[in-house]
Amino acid sequence: MKTEKKGLTIAIDGPSGAGKSTAGRTLAKRLGYTYIDTGAMYRAVALKVKEKGIELKDESALYQMASSLHITFVPMGEEIHIYCNGEDISEAIRLPEISHLASEVSKKKGVREALVEIQREMAKEGSAVLEGRDIGTVVFPEAEVKFYLDADPEERAKRRFQELMARGIQIDFQKTLEEVLQRDHNDMHRAISPLKRAENSILIDSTHRSVEEVVEEMLKKVEEKRR
Repeated sequence: MKTEKKGLTIAIDGPSGAGKSTAGRTLAKRLGYTYIDTGAMYRAVALKVKEKGIELKDESALYQMASSLHITFVPMGEEIHIYCNGEDISEAIRLPEISHLASEVSKKKGVREALVEIQREMAKEGSAVLEGRDIGTVVFPEAEVKFYLDADPEERAKRRFQELMARGIQIDFQKTLEEVLQRDHNDMHRAISPLKRAENSILIDSTHRSVEEVVEEMLKKVEEKRR
């Protein structure tokens, strides 16, 4: 029996550092919707791959492990914490080594199949904001509202650099920029579910715009769809 949707499904795609997470959770909060950070889910898988020592070439083990994860997003003040099998992994998944591993893990067919299934189940009733890289093209191509959030690579690298420095992680800006560009290349050229803008998505450039300005534009488009 088909589930009756309670509200819209909103997809936010775009490259790393474009501001999808901040805009997505702010938008969800303003709408009273569920927020789902699919990129964090791939990071969660990467963290568990590292902890369990699973080989990236072992597709069967990757699928079984990814399928078994219970991932939840819990609002705490202005932040959203991610829990995996009851453990708060919000900090652990933001380490540079996990970010790099997540990029590799996300190329694996078994992992993507497992997480797409989980993501669809989490948002099947609607009233959800999902952000990632293949939401509007693969996970929810039927989403009522689709956004593609982008920004200049140097601006995205600057945001990442400041985020890491604020957390006490010493890193070179040039290295951060190189990592952002490499991540872009990996995401856009992977064989399975590459990052690309959905044809019917709304492009928003966040390079010179505040989070509030981005969210206000998103809210305007959502309200237009609700009428």
